[in-house]
Amino acid sequence: MSAARPQALRLARIALAAADPDGLAAFYRAALGFTDAEAAPGDVVPLRLGEQRLDLATAAPAGRPYPGDVPGFSPLFQHCAIIVADMAAAHARLSAHPGWRPISTDGPVRLPAASGGVTAFKFRDPEGHPLEFLAFPPDAIPQAWRRPGAADPCLDPCLGLDHSAISVADTARSVAFYESLGLSVVSRSLNTGPEQARLDAVPSPTVEVTGLGFPDGRPPHVELLCYRGEHPRTVSDLAIGDVAATRLVIAMADAEDLAAARAAHADRLVPAEPVSRSAMGGGTLLRDPDGHFVMLTSG
Repeated sequence: MSAARPQALRLARIALAAADPDGLAAFYRAALGFTDAEAAPGDVVPLRLGEQRLDLATAAPAGRPYPGDVPGFSPLFQHCAIIVADMAAAHARLSAHPGWRPISTDGPVRLPAASGGVTAFKFRDPEGHPLEFLAFPPDAIPQAWRRPGAADPCLDPCLGLDHSAISVADTARSVAFYESLGLSVVSRSLNTGPEQARLDAVPSPTVEVTGLGFPDGRPPHVELLCYRGEHPRTVSDLAIGDVAATRLVIAMADAEDLAAARAAHADRLVPAEPVSRSAMGGGTLLRDPDGHFVMLTSG
């Protein structure tokens, strides 16, 4: 075996299930600046934003539509965060295209320094998937997003995918699962206050936010959101064909690490029989402790 513990190489892509991948792709291109990526199976529309990839995969077997306004503390909740160089420009561009719906209650909101000091805005695409715009303060831009000309108003304000955030019931339990795949904790914060309430549309939230990174430190990473208080703690019952069944596609370092991860989590394997070939994508499909889908591939 190549290592004592399986090692994740990178988050290769994020895959969204879609009832109409082609129609949804048109929105992502026009409103968010995504471009077409390399060829993929016919029932997958592969897109890129900067150096990161997002797949829009046909929901197959066809399942349930996105279930309404799922709150951030729900185990069904999973959003993709898009880094923007200019929040006003990104919000204006989004506003010029129909079909999306806001989550945040009063437009983009600047979070306090204790919560990262970012400006953020959450919304839903035309099929209901939650998305987030994130803009860093000029003096606190992470190295991965310090690109020459990024702030040029003539360029697209959307730079790339920073992370996929999943709602979890128990931070320690979820950290243990993802660390067993080779990810590691890179950040922790406790977000609360009226700004967080406006961002999430959740009254008086207190959110444990835990960032999990990959060995090379490059985006996208995984973010755990654990809402404290009296919130539902049920495990997601999503089927792979449901529109809300977003998948993290994690590339393991090699075939031996993939086999080791599969063996270590045999109790979390999703049977291949009821799952379409495109949904599996040639990988191993797992459910994490809260029922979120994770697909493991090699290299």
